[in-house]
Amino acid sequence: MSNRNIEPVLSKVLFLFFRRMRTPLIVLIIAYAVSVIGLVLIPGTDEAGNPWRFDFFHAFYFVSFMASTIGFGEIPHEFNGAQRLWVSCCIWFTVITWLYAIGRILALTQDPAFTRATTEARFTMSVRKITQPFTIVCGYGETGSLLVRSMAYRNMLPVVLDNNQQNIDSLLLENLGMDIPAFCADASITQHLIEAGLRSPLCRAVVAITDSDAVNVKIAVTAKLLRKGVPVIARAGVKESVDNLASFNTDHIINAYEVFGEHLAMTQRTPSVHLLHAWLISLPGRTLHPPVTPPRGNWVVCGYGRFGSSCARYLEAEGNSVTVIERNAEKAPSGAIIGRGTEATPLIEAGIGNAVGIISGTDSDTNTLSAIMTAREINPNLYLVARQDRRADTEIFDAAKLNLVMEPSRLIVWRILPLLTTPLLSRFLRLLRAGTEEDAFVLRERIAKLCGGVTPETWSFGIDPEHAVAVYDAIERGDEVRIRHLQLRPSDRAKSLPCIPLLLASGDGTFMLPDPDTLLQHGDRILYTARTGSQRVMDWALNNPKALEYLVTGNELPDGTIWRWAARRKARG
Repeated sequence: MSNRNIEPVLSKVLFLFFRRMRTPLIVLIIAYAVSVIGLVLIPGTDEAGNPWRFDFFHAFYFVSFMASTIGFGEIPHEFNGAQRLWVSCCIWFTVITWLYAIGRILALTQDPAFTRATTEARFTMSVRKITQPFTIVCGYGETGSLLVRSMAYRNMLPVVLDNNQQNIDSLLLENLGMDIPAFCADASITQHLIEAGLRSPLCRAVVAITDSDAVNVKIAVTAKLLRKGVPVIARAGVKESVDNLASFNTDHIINAYEVFGEHLAMTQRTPSVHLLHAWLISLPGRTLHPPVTPPRGNWVVCGYGRFGSSCARYLEAEGNSVTVIERNAEKAPSGAIIGRGTEATPLIEAGIGNAVGIISGTDSDTNTLSAIMTAREINPNLYLVARQDRRADTEIFDAAKLNLVMEPSRLIVWRILPLLTTPLLSRFLRLLRAGTEEDAFVLRERIAKLCGGVTPETWSFGIDPEHAVAVYDAIERGDEVRIRHLQLRPSDRAKSLPCIPLLLASGDGTFMLPDPDTLLQHGDRILYTARTGSQRVMDWALNNPKALEYLVTGNELPDGTIWRWAARRKARG
Protein backbone atom coordinates (compact mmCIF):
# COMPACT_ATOMS: atom_id res chain seq x y z
CA MET A 1 0.00 0.00 0.00
CA SER A 2 1.43 3.39 -0.94
CA ASN A 3 2.15 6.17 1.54
CA ARG A 4 -0.39 8.41 -0.15
CA ASN A 5 -3.18 6.13 1.11
CA ILE A 6 -1.95 6.43 4.71
CA GLU A 7 -1.16 10.14 4.84
CA PRO A 8 -4.84 11.28 4.79
CA VAL A 9 -5.60 9.04 7.78
CA LEU A 10 -2.60 10.27 9.77
CA SER A 11 -3.31 13.90 8.89
CA LYS A 12 -6.87 13.38 10.16
CA VAL A 13 -5.52 12.18 13.52
CA LEU A 14 -3.12 15.13 13.78
CA PHE A 15 -5.84 17.59 12.77
CA LEU A 16 -8.18 16.33 15.48
CA PHE A 17 -5.39 16.34 18.07
CA PHE A 18 -4.34 19.94 17.44
CA ARG A 19 -7.94 21.06 17.10
CA ARG A 20 -8.92 19.63 20.50
CA MET A 21 -5.60 20.61 22.16
CA ARG A 22 -5.35 24.10 20.70
CA THR A 23 -6.38 25.92 23.89
CA PRO A 24 -4.28 23.78 26.30
CA LEU A 25 -1.24 24.17 24.08
CA ILE A 26 -1.68 27.94 23.91
CA VAL A 27 -2.05 28.10 27.71
CA LEU A 28 1.08 25.98 28.17
CA ILE A 29 3.07 28.15 25.77
CA ILE A 30 1.94 31.30 27.59
CA ALA A 31 2.77 29.77 30.99
CA TYR A 32 6.25 28.78 29.87
CA ALA A 33 6.85 32.10 28.12
CA VAL A 34 5.80 34.19 31.14
CA SER A 35 7.87 32.03 33.49
CA VAL A 36 10.96 32.22 31.29
CA ILE A 37 10.69 35.98 30.74
CA GLY A 38 10.23 36.60 34.46
CA LEU A 39 13.36 34.63 35.31
CA VAL A 40 15.33 36.47 32.63
CA LEU A 41 14.21 39.88 33.90
CA ILE A 42 14.66 39.35 37.66
CA PRO A 43 18.31 39.96 38.64
CA GLY A 44 20.14 37.61 40.98
CA THR A 45 23.36 37.60 42.97
CA ASP A 46 26.12 35.01 42.90
CA GLU A 47 28.22 33.80 45.87
CA ALA A 48 30.66 36.67 45.43
CA GLY A 49 27.90 39.26 45.54
CA ASN A 50 28.11 39.99 41.83
CA PRO A 51 24.83 40.53 39.92
CA TRP A 52 23.79 37.91 37.32
CA ARG A 53 20.77 37.12 35.16
CA PHE A 54 19.36 33.98 33.54
CA ASP A 55 19.86 33.78 29.80
CA PHE A 56 16.85 32.46 27.82
CA PHE A 57 18.29 28.97 27.36
CA HIS A 58 19.01 28.33 31.03
CA ALA A 59 15.72 29.96 32.05
CA PHE A 60 13.82 27.62 29.70
CA TYR A 61 15.84 24.67 31.02
CA PHE A 62 14.98 25.55 34.61
CA VAL A 63 11.26 26.08 33.89
CA SER A 64 11.07 22.78 31.96
CA PHE A 65 12.03 20.59 34.90
CA MET A 66 10.41 22.86 37.44
CA ALA A 67 7.01 22.68 35.73
CA SER A 68 7.04 18.92 35.31
CA THR A 69 8.76 17.63 38.47
CA ILE A 70 8.92 20.39 41.12
CA GLY A 71 12.20 18.84 42.24
CA PHE A 72 15.29 20.95 41.56
CA GLY A 73 18.25 22.84 42.90
CA GLU A 74 18.72 26.59 42.63
CA ILE A 75 21.04 26.92 39.62
CA PRO A 76 23.47 28.23 38.61
CA HIS A 77 23.50 30.26 41.84
CA GLU A 78 21.36 30.45 44.96
CA PHE A 79 18.21 32.50 44.32
CA ASN A 80 17.38 35.69 46.08
CA GLY A 81 13.99 36.49 47.56
CA ALA A 82 12.53 37.98 44.36
CA GLN A 83 13.52 34.95 42.31
CA ARG A 84 12.12 32.52 44.86
CA LEU A 85 8.84 34.43 44.96
CA TRP A 86 8.59 34.34 41.17
CA VAL A 87 9.47 30.63 41.05
CA SER A 88 6.81 29.88 43.68
CA CYS A 89 4.20 31.62 41.55
CA CYS A 90 5.43 29.84 38.42
CA ILE A 91 5.20 26.43 40.13
CA TRP A 92 1.50 26.86 40.85
CA PHE A 93 0.86 28.46 37.46
CA THR A 94 2.62 25.76 35.39
CA VAL A 95 1.41 22.81 37.47
CA ILE A 96 -2.20 23.93 37.15
CA THR A 97 -1.64 24.47 33.43
CA TRP A 98 -0.25 20.94 33.04
CA LEU A 99 -3.15 19.46 34.97
CA TYR A 100 -5.50 21.28 32.63
CA ALA A 101 -3.60 20.01 29.57
CA ILE A 102 -3.45 16.43 30.85
CA GLY A 103 -7.18 16.53 31.59
CA ARG A 104 -7.85 17.63 28.04
CA ILE A 105 -5.62 14.85 26.72
CA LEU A 106 -7.56 12.28 28.76
CA ALA A 107 -10.82 13.74 27.48
CA LEU A 108 -9.46 13.58 23.93
CA THR A 109 -8.76 9.85 24.26
CA GLN A 110 -12.46 9.39 25.07
CA ASP A 111 -13.64 11.51 22.13
CA PRO A 112 -15.47 9.23 19.64
CA ALA A 113 -14.16 11.08 16.60
CA PHE A 114 -10.55 10.93 17.77
CA THR A 115 -10.87 7.29 18.85
CA ARG A 116 -12.24 6.35 15.44
CA ALA A 117 -9.50 8.29 13.65
CA THR A 118 -6.74 6.58 15.66
CA THR A 119 -8.39 3.17 15.16
CA GLU A 120 -8.57 3.81 11.42
CA ALA A 121 -4.90 4.83 11.40
CA ARG A 122 -3.87 1.67 13.28
CA PHE A 123 -5.93 -0.46 10.92
CA THR A 124 -4.35 1.16 7.87
CA MET A 125 -0.86 0.70 9.27
CA SER A 126 -1.52 -2.95 10.18
CA VAL A 127 -2.70 -3.66 6.63
CA ARG A 128 0.37 -1.90 5.26
CA LYS A 129 2.65 -4.18 7.32
CA ILE A 130 1.15 -7.40 5.86
CA THR A 131 3.80 -9.44 4.05
CA GLN A 132 1.69 -12.42 2.93
CA PRO A 133 -1.26 -12.77 0.53
CA PHE A 134 -4.58 -11.76 2.07
CA THR A 135 -8.28 -11.59 1.24
CA ILE A 136 -10.58 -8.66 1.98
CA VAL A 137 -13.77 -9.92 3.65
CA CYS A 138 -16.57 -7.35 3.69
CA GLY A 139 -19.18 -8.33 6.28
CA TYR A 140 -18.66 -10.15 9.59
CA GLY A 141 -22.13 -11.39 10.33
CA GLU A 142 -23.23 -15.01 10.41
CA THR A 143 -21.55 -15.80 7.10
CA GLY A 144 -18.47 -13.64 7.51
CA SER A 145 -17.57 -14.99 10.95
CA LEU A 146 -17.83 -18.57 9.73
CA LEU A 147 -15.73 -17.77 6.66
CA VAL A 148 -13.04 -15.98 8.67
CA ARG A 149 -12.75 -18.88 11.12
CA SER A 150 -12.47 -21.35 8.25
CA MET A 151 -9.79 -19.22 6.59
CA ALA A 152 -7.82 -18.84 9.82
CA TYR A 153 -7.91 -22.62 10.30
CA ARG A 154 -6.28 -22.94 6.87
CA ASN A 155 -3.68 -20.23 7.66
CA MET A 156 -5.24 -17.83 5.17
CA LEU A 157 -5.14 -14.19 6.29
CA PRO A 158 -8.38 -12.16 5.99
CA VAL A 159 -8.76 -8.39 6.35
CA VAL A 160 -12.24 -7.65 7.70
CA LEU A 161 -14.58 -4.68 7.21
CA ASP A 162 -17.98 -4.52 8.89
CA ASN A 163 -20.26 -1.60 9.80
CA ASN A 164 -21.25 -3.09 13.17
CA GLN A 165 -18.80 -2.40 16.01
CA GLN A 166 -20.14 -5.33 18.05
CA ASN A 167 -19.21 -7.70 15.24
CA ILE A 168 -15.69 -6.26 15.08
CA ASP A 169 -15.36 -6.52 18.87
CA SER A 170 -16.39 -10.18 18.76
CA LEU A 171 -13.74 -10.83 16.11
CA LEU A 172 -11.03 -9.18 18.21
CA LEU A 173 -12.02 -11.39 21.17
CA GLU A 174 -11.79 -14.62 19.18
CA ASN A 175 -8.68 -16.77 19.48
CA LEU A 176 -8.02 -17.62 15.84
CA GLY A 177 -4.27 -18.12 16.06
CA MET A 178 -3.40 -14.99 14.05
CA ASP A 179 -3.77 -11.23 14.22
CA ILE A 180 -6.56 -10.27 11.83
CA PRO A 181 -6.80 -6.59 10.81
CA ALA A 182 -10.41 -5.47 11.29
CA PHE A 183 -12.17 -2.12 11.15
CA CYS A 184 -15.74 -0.96 11.70
CA ALA A 185 -16.60 0.87 8.50
CA ASP A 186 -18.98 0.91 5.55
CA ALA A 187 -17.26 -1.31 3.01
CA SER A 188 -19.14 0.35 0.15
CA ILE A 189 -17.08 3.53 0.70
CA THR A 190 -14.12 3.47 -1.66
CA GLN A 191 -11.63 4.93 0.82
CA HIS A 192 -12.27 2.12 3.31
CA LEU A 193 -11.65 -0.55 0.67
CA ILE A 194 -8.39 1.18 -0.25
CA GLU A 195 -7.40 1.30 3.43
CA ALA A 196 -8.15 -2.44 3.63
CA GLY A 197 -5.51 -3.05 0.97
CA LEU A 198 -7.49 -3.21 -2.27
CA ARG A 199 -4.58 -1.71 -4.23
CA SER A 200 -1.95 -3.87 -2.55
CA PRO A 201 -0.30 -6.47 -4.82
CA LEU A 202 -0.77 -8.97 -1.98
CA CYS A 203 -4.58 -8.68 -2.13
CA ARG A 204 -5.66 -11.83 -3.90
CA ALA A 205 -9.46 -11.57 -3.64
CA VAL A 206 -12.38 -9.46 -2.41
CA VAL A 207 -15.38 -11.19 -0.78
CA ALA A 208 -18.59 -9.15 -0.43
CA ILE A 209 -20.96 -10.97 1.94
CA THR A 210 -22.75 -8.19 3.81
CA ASP A 211 -26.48 -8.43 4.53
CA SER A 212 -27.24 -5.78 1.89
CA ASP A 213 -27.29 -6.66 -1.81
CA ALA A 214 -26.83 -2.97 -2.68
CA VAL A 215 -23.64 -2.78 -0.60
CA ASN A 216 -22.31 -6.01 -2.13
CA VAL A 217 -22.91 -4.63 -5.62
CA LYS A 218 -21.09 -1.39 -4.74
CA ILE A 219 -18.13 -3.32 -3.32
CA ALA A 220 -17.91 -5.49 -6.43
CA VAL A 221 -18.10 -2.47 -8.73
CA THR A 222 -15.41 -0.61 -6.77
CA ALA A 223 -13.08 -3.60 -6.72
CA LYS A 224 -13.48 -4.25 -10.44
CA LEU A 225 -12.82 -0.61 -11.35
CA LEU A 226 -9.85 -0.06 -9.03
CA ARG A 227 -8.23 -3.52 -9.36
CA LYS A 228 -9.34 -5.13 -12.60
CA GLY A 229 -7.32 -8.27 -12.04
CA VAL A 230 -8.46 -9.12 -8.51
CA PRO A 231 -11.10 -11.88 -8.23
CA VAL A 232 -14.39 -10.71 -6.69
CA ILE A 233 -16.83 -13.04 -4.92
CA ALA A 234 -20.20 -11.52 -4.06
CA ARG A 235 -23.32 -12.69 -2.28
CA ALA A 236 -26.71 -11.84 -3.77
CA GLY A 237 -30.23 -12.58 -2.59
CA VAL A 238 -32.43 -11.46 -5.49
CA LYS A 239 -32.23 -11.81 -9.25
CA GLU A 240 -31.85 -8.06 -9.82
CA SER A 241 -28.67 -8.03 -7.77
CA VAL A 242 -27.37 -11.11 -9.57
CA ASP A 243 -27.90 -9.41 -12.93
CA ASN A 244 -26.30 -6.20 -11.68
CA LEU A 245 -23.23 -8.06 -10.43
CA ALA A 246 -22.95 -10.01 -13.65
CA SER A 247 -22.96 -6.80 -15.69
CA PHE A 248 -19.72 -5.76 -13.96
CA ASN A 249 -18.07 -9.13 -14.65
CA THR A 250 -18.10 -10.22 -11.02
CA ASP A 251 -16.10 -13.45 -10.99
CA HIS A 252 -18.39 -15.47 -8.70
CA ILE A 253 -21.96 -14.65 -7.66
CA ILE A 254 -23.49 -16.76 -4.90
CA ASN A 255 -27.20 -16.92 -4.17
CA ALA A 256 -27.60 -19.18 -1.13
CA TYR A 257 -31.24 -19.99 -1.83
CA GLU A 258 -30.56 -20.95 -5.43
CA VAL A 259 -27.58 -23.02 -4.31
CA PHE A 260 -29.69 -24.92 -1.79
CA GLY A 261 -32.46 -25.50 -4.31
CA GLU A 262 -29.87 -26.85 -6.72
CA HIS A 263 -28.42 -29.16 -4.08
CA LEU A 264 -31.88 -30.29 -2.98
CA ALA A 265 -32.61 -31.35 -6.54
CA MET A 266 -29.15 -32.90 -6.71
CA THR A 267 -29.90 -35.13 -3.71
CA GLN A 268 -32.74 -36.69 -5.71
CA ARG A 269 -31.10 -36.73 -9.15
CA THR A 270 -27.42 -37.34 -8.31
CA PRO A 271 -27.01 -37.98 -4.56
CA SER A 272 -23.39 -39.07 -5.00
CA VAL A 273 -22.50 -35.69 -6.52
CA HIS A 274 -24.03 -33.93 -3.51
CA LEU A 275 -22.11 -36.23 -1.18
CA LEU A 276 -18.79 -35.61 -2.94
CA HIS A 277 -19.38 -31.87 -2.56
CA ALA A 278 -19.58 -32.32 1.20
CA TRP A 279 -16.57 -34.64 1.41
CA LEU A 280 -14.16 -32.64 -0.72
CA ILE A 281 -14.91 -29.27 0.90
CA SER A 282 -14.90 -30.45 4.53
CA LEU A 283 -11.82 -30.22 6.74
CA PRO A 284 -9.62 -33.34 6.52
CA GLY A 285 -10.02 -36.09 9.08
CA ARG A 286 -13.73 -35.61 9.80
CA THR A 287 -16.25 -38.44 9.69
CA LEU A 288 -17.66 -38.87 6.19
CA HIS A 289 -21.15 -37.45 5.76
CA PRO A 290 -23.83 -40.10 5.06
CA PRO A 291 -25.86 -39.89 1.83
CA VAL A 292 -28.85 -37.52 1.74
CA THR A 293 -31.82 -39.06 -0.10
CA PRO A 294 -35.09 -37.07 0.07
CA PRO A 295 -38.05 -39.05 -1.33
CA ARG A 296 -39.95 -38.16 -4.48
CA GLY A 297 -43.64 -37.35 -4.39
CA ASN A 298 -45.85 -34.59 -3.01
CA TRP A 299 -44.08 -31.90 -0.96
CA VAL A 300 -45.52 -29.11 1.17
CA VAL A 301 -43.59 -25.83 1.23
CA CYS A 302 -44.35 -23.40 4.08
CA GLY A 303 -43.42 -19.88 3.07
CA TYR A 304 -42.96 -18.71 -0.52
CA GLY A 305 -40.12 -16.27 -0.08
CA ARG A 306 -36.72 -16.56 -1.72
CA PHE A 307 -36.03 -19.88 0.01
CA GLY A 308 -39.41 -21.51 -0.49
CA SER A 309 -39.82 -20.42 -4.11
CA SER A 310 -36.37 -21.74 -5.02
CA CYS A 311 -37.00 -25.12 -3.37
CA ALA A 312 -40.43 -25.43 -5.00
CA ARG A 313 -39.03 -24.64 -8.43
CA TYR A 314 -36.21 -27.18 -8.22
CA LEU A 315 -38.42 -29.91 -6.75
CA GLU A 316 -40.95 -29.48 -9.54
CA ALA A 317 -38.13 -29.66 -12.10
CA GLU A 318 -37.30 -33.10 -10.69
CA GLY A 319 -40.87 -34.32 -11.18
CA ASN A 320 -42.22 -33.72 -7.66
CA SER A 321 -45.58 -32.09 -6.97
CA VAL A 322 -45.49 -29.10 -4.62
CA THR A 323 -48.22 -27.45 -2.54
CA VAL A 324 -47.37 -24.03 -1.09
CA ILE A 325 -48.66 -22.49 2.14
CA GLU A 326 -48.19 -18.72 2.22
CA ARG A 327 -49.83 -16.22 4.56
CA ASN A 328 -49.35 -13.28 2.15
CA ALA A 329 -51.85 -13.64 -0.70
CA GLU A 330 -49.87 -11.22 -2.89
CA LYS A 331 -46.75 -13.39 -2.75
CA ALA A 332 -48.52 -16.73 -3.05
CA PRO A 333 -48.46 -18.54 -6.41
CA SER A 334 -51.60 -19.85 -8.03
CA GLY A 335 -53.05 -22.87 -6.22
CA ALA A 336 -51.36 -21.99 -2.92
CA ILE A 337 -53.04 -22.35 0.46
CA ILE A 338 -53.37 -18.97 2.16
CA GLY A 339 -52.53 -19.31 5.84
CA ARG A 340 -49.78 -20.00 8.37
CA GLY A 341 -47.75 -23.19 8.24
CA THR A 342 -47.61 -23.19 12.04
CA GLU A 343 -51.35 -24.02 12.17
CA ALA A 344 -52.79 -27.45 11.56
CA THR A 345 -55.71 -26.38 9.32
CA PRO A 346 -53.63 -25.02 6.40
CA LEU A 347 -51.31 -28.01 6.64
CA ILE A 348 -54.20 -30.48 6.44
CA GLU A 349 -55.70 -28.52 3.57
CA ALA A 350 -52.35 -28.73 1.75
CA GLY A 351 -52.43 -32.53 2.05
CA ILE A 352 -49.72 -32.95 4.67
CA GLY A 353 -51.17 -36.34 5.63
CA ASN A 354 -50.26 -37.82 2.22
CA ALA A 355 -47.10 -35.78 1.60
CA VAL A 356 -43.63 -37.30 1.54
CA GLY A 357 -41.91 -34.23 2.94
CA ILE A 358 -42.22 -30.67 4.19
CA ILE A 359 -39.94 -27.65 3.65
CA SER A 360 -40.26 -24.84 6.17
CA GLY A 361 -38.42 -21.57 5.77
CA THR A 362 -39.87 -18.48 7.41
CA ASP A 363 -38.16 -15.31 8.66
CA SER A 364 -38.18 -16.71 12.20
CA ASP A 365 -36.43 -19.89 13.35
CA THR A 366 -39.15 -20.30 15.97
CA ASN A 367 -41.95 -20.26 13.38
CA THR A 368 -39.93 -22.53 11.10
CA LEU A 369 -39.60 -25.18 13.81
CA SER A 370 -43.22 -24.69 14.89
CA ALA A 371 -44.41 -25.57 11.38
CA ILE A 372 -42.16 -28.63 11.34
CA MET A 373 -43.41 -29.86 14.72
CA THR A 374 -47.06 -29.33 13.79
CA ALA A 375 -46.62 -31.22 10.51
CA ARG A 376 -44.78 -34.06 12.25
CA GLU A 377 -47.69 -34.57 14.66
CA ILE A 378 -50.04 -34.99 11.71
CA ASN A 379 -47.70 -37.16 9.63
CA PRO A 380 -44.78 -38.77 11.56
CA ASN A 381 -43.26 -40.20 8.34
CA LEU A 382 -42.48 -36.84 6.74
CA TYR A 383 -39.03 -35.98 5.40
CA LEU A 384 -38.23 -32.74 7.25
CA VAL A 385 -36.32 -29.86 5.65
CA ALA A 386 -35.91 -26.47 7.34
CA ARG A 387 -34.03 -23.22 6.91
CA GLN A 388 -31.95 -22.09 9.89
CA ASP A 389 -31.29 -18.35 9.94
CA ARG A 390 -29.19 -18.02 13.10
CA ARG A 391 -26.26 -20.26 14.03
CA ALA A 392 -27.07 -19.58 17.68
CA ASP A 393 -30.13 -21.82 17.20
CA THR A 394 -28.07 -24.83 16.10
CA GLU A 395 -28.75 -26.78 19.30
CA ILE A 396 -32.53 -26.56 19.01
CA PHE A 397 -32.39 -27.53 15.34
CA ASP A 398 -30.24 -30.52 16.28
CA ALA A 399 -32.71 -31.43 19.01
CA ALA A 400 -35.55 -31.33 16.47
CA LYS A 401 -33.87 -34.23 14.59
CA LEU A 402 -34.54 -32.89 11.12
CA ASN A 403 -33.46 -34.73 7.99
CA LEU A 404 -31.94 -31.72 6.24
CA VAL A 405 -31.16 -28.21 7.51
CA MET A 406 -30.39 -25.33 5.21
CA GLU A 407 -28.12 -22.79 6.94
CA PRO A 408 -27.50 -19.94 4.45
CA SER A 409 -24.24 -18.82 6.03
CA ARG A 410 -22.72 -22.30 5.99
CA LEU A 411 -23.88 -22.92 2.43
CA ILE A 412 -22.30 -19.68 1.20
CA VAL A 413 -19.03 -20.47 2.93
CA TRP A 414 -19.25 -23.94 1.41
CA ARG A 415 -19.15 -22.31 -2.02
CA ILE A 416 -16.61 -19.59 -1.24
CA LEU A 417 -13.87 -21.66 0.41
CA PRO A 418 -12.91 -23.71 -2.67
CA LEU A 419 -12.69 -20.50 -4.69
CA LEU A 420 -10.16 -19.11 -2.22
CA THR A 421 -8.22 -22.23 -1.27
CA THR A 422 -8.22 -24.47 -4.35
CA PRO A 423 -9.80 -22.84 -7.43
CA LEU A 424 -9.34 -26.09 -9.35
CA LEU A 425 -11.71 -27.78 -6.90
CA SER A 426 -14.51 -25.38 -7.88
CA ARG A 427 -13.89 -26.20 -11.52
CA PHE A 428 -13.93 -29.92 -10.75
CA LEU A 429 -17.20 -29.64 -8.81
CA ARG A 430 -18.83 -27.80 -11.73
CA LEU A 431 -17.79 -30.59 -14.08
CA LEU A 432 -18.94 -33.14 -11.52
CA ARG A 433 -22.41 -31.58 -11.39
CA ALA A 434 -22.64 -31.84 -15.16
CA GLY A 435 -21.75 -35.56 -15.06
CA THR A 436 -23.71 -38.69 -14.30
CA GLU A 437 -24.68 -40.30 -11.02
CA GLU A 438 -22.94 -43.53 -12.05
CA ASP A 439 -19.54 -41.86 -12.47
CA ALA A 440 -19.95 -39.91 -9.23
CA PHE A 441 -20.91 -43.10 -7.36
CA VAL A 442 -17.76 -44.89 -8.55
CA LEU A 443 -15.58 -41.97 -7.44
CA ARG A 444 -17.43 -41.75 -4.12
CA GLU A 445 -16.72 -45.42 -3.40
CA ARG A 446 -13.04 -45.01 -4.35
CA ILE A 447 -12.61 -42.08 -1.96
CA ALA A 448 -14.47 -43.82 0.88
CA LYS A 449 -12.26 -46.88 0.54
CA LEU A 450 -9.10 -44.82 0.11
CA CYS A 451 -9.61 -42.63 3.18
CA GLY A 452 -10.98 -45.19 5.61
CA GLY A 453 -14.21 -43.43 6.60
CA VAL A 454 -12.85 -39.91 7.12
CA THR A 455 -12.84 -36.88 4.84
CA PRO A 456 -9.81 -36.56 2.55
CA GLU A 457 -7.42 -33.65 2.14
CA THR A 458 -7.77 -31.90 -1.20
CA TRP A 459 -5.15 -29.61 -2.73
CA SER A 460 -3.79 -28.44 -6.06
CA PHE A 461 -0.40 -27.35 -7.38
CA GLY A 462 1.17 -26.19 -10.60
CA ILE A 463 4.22 -27.47 -12.46
CA ASP A 464 6.26 -24.36 -11.86
CA PRO A 465 9.40 -23.32 -9.92
CA GLU A 466 7.32 -22.21 -6.93
CA HIS A 467 5.33 -25.40 -6.26
CA ALA A 468 7.21 -28.21 -8.04
CA VAL A 469 10.76 -27.08 -8.78
CA ALA A 470 12.16 -30.62 -9.14
CA VAL A 471 9.48 -31.63 -11.65
CA TYR A 472 9.88 -28.32 -13.50
CA ASP A 473 13.65 -28.77 -13.83
CA ALA A 474 13.31 -32.40 -14.89
CA ILE A 475 10.92 -31.47 -17.72
CA GLU A 476 13.28 -28.62 -18.66
CA ARG A 477 16.04 -31.22 -19.13
CA GLY A 478 13.78 -33.29 -21.36
CA ASP A 479 12.91 -36.02 -18.84
CA GLU A 480 9.50 -37.67 -19.08
CA VAL A 481 7.59 -37.20 -15.84
CA ARG A 482 4.14 -38.75 -15.67
CA ILE A 483 1.28 -38.33 -13.21
CA ARG A 484 1.78 -41.83 -11.83
CA HIS A 485 5.36 -40.98 -10.83
CA LEU A 486 4.07 -38.37 -8.39
CA GLN A 487 1.83 -40.93 -6.72
CA LEU A 488 4.67 -43.27 -5.70
CA ARG A 489 6.16 -43.31 -2.22
CA PRO A 490 9.63 -41.72 -2.04
CA SER A 491 10.59 -44.35 0.55
CA ASP A 492 9.54 -47.27 -1.69
CA ARG A 493 8.46 -46.68 -5.28
CA ALA A 494 6.85 -50.11 -5.38
CA LYS A 495 4.07 -48.67 -3.23
CA SER A 496 1.62 -45.91 -4.11
CA LEU A 497 0.31 -43.04 -2.04
CA PRO A 498 -3.41 -43.21 -1.12
CA CYS A 499 -4.40 -40.44 -3.53
CA ILE A 500 -6.54 -39.80 -6.61
CA PRO A 501 -5.82 -37.18 -9.30
CA LEU A 502 -9.19 -35.46 -9.78
CA LEU A 503 -8.39 -32.88 -12.44
CA LEU A 504 -5.60 -31.90 -14.82
CA ALA A 505 -5.65 -28.42 -16.36
CA SER A 506 -3.12 -28.00 -19.14
CA GLY A 507 -2.68 -26.22 -22.43
CA ASP A 508 -4.46 -29.12 -24.11
CA GLY A 509 -7.62 -28.71 -22.04
CA THR A 510 -9.15 -29.79 -18.74
CA PHE A 511 -9.37 -33.51 -17.93
CA MET A 512 -11.32 -35.13 -15.09
CA LEU A 513 -9.66 -38.16 -13.47
CA PRO A 514 -6.67 -37.97 -15.86
CA ASP A 515 -4.82 -41.07 -17.03
CA PRO A 516 -1.87 -41.82 -14.70
CA ASP A 517 0.39 -42.21 -17.76
CA THR A 518 -0.26 -38.62 -18.87
CA LEU A 519 2.99 -36.72 -19.45
CA LEU A 520 3.33 -33.54 -17.43
CA GLN A 521 4.26 -30.22 -19.02
CA HIS A 522 5.29 -26.81 -17.79
CA GLY A 523 2.25 -24.85 -16.60
CA ASP A 524 0.08 -27.90 -15.90
CA ARG A 525 -2.06 -27.74 -12.76
CA ILE A 526 -3.25 -30.84 -10.91
CA LEU A 527 -5.98 -31.32 -8.31
CA TYR A 528 -5.50 -34.22 -5.88
CA THR A 529 -7.58 -35.75 -3.11
CA ALA A 530 -5.93 -38.15 -0.70
CA ARG A 531 -5.78 -39.58 2.77
CA THR A 532 -4.59 -37.05 5.34
CA GLY A 533 -0.79 -36.70 5.30
CA SER A 534 -0.27 -37.59 1.64
CA GLN A 535 0.21 -33.98 0.54
CA ARG A 536 3.31 -33.55 2.70
CA VAL A 537 4.88 -36.72 1.25
CA MET A 538 4.10 -35.70 -2.33
CA ASP A 539 5.49 -32.20 -1.81
CA TRP A 540 8.81 -33.78 -0.89
CA ALA A 541 9.02 -35.53 -4.28
CA LEU A 542 7.85 -32.44 -6.17
CA ASN A 543 10.71 -30.34 -4.84
CA ASN A 544 13.54 -32.80 -4.19
CA PRO A 545 15.50 -33.78 -7.34
CA LYS A 546 16.95 -36.89 -5.73
CA ALA A 547 13.53 -38.19 -4.64
CA LEU A 548 12.02 -37.43 -8.04
CA GLU A 549 14.86 -39.21 -9.87
CA TYR A 550 14.21 -42.29 -7.78
CA LEU A 551 10.45 -42.20 -8.49
CA VAL A 552 10.89 -41.73 -12.25
CA THR A 553 13.85 -44.04 -12.98
CA GLY A 554 14.28 -46.17 -9.88
CA ASN A 555 17.86 -44.95 -9.55
CA GLU A 556 18.91 -43.54 -6.22
CA LEU A 557 21.29 -40.60 -6.66
CA PRO A 558 24.17 -40.70 -4.16
CA ASP A 559 24.62 -37.83 -1.75
CA GLY A 560 27.57 -35.48 -2.13
CA THR A 561 29.52 -34.21 -5.12
CA ILE A 562 32.27 -36.86 -4.93
CA TRP A 563 29.85 -39.79 -4.74
CA ARG A 564 27.79 -38.45 -7.65
CA TRP A 565 31.03 -38.09 -9.71
CA ALA A 566 31.99 -41.65 -8.86
CA ALA A 567 28.54 -42.89 -9.85
CA ARG A 568 28.80 -41.17 -13.25
CA ARG A 569 32.28 -42.68 -13.81
CA LYS A 570 30.94 -46.11 -12.96
CA ALA A 571 27.97 -45.66 -15.31
CA ARG A 572 30.29 -44.77 -18.21
CA GLY A 573 32.07 -48.01 -17.69
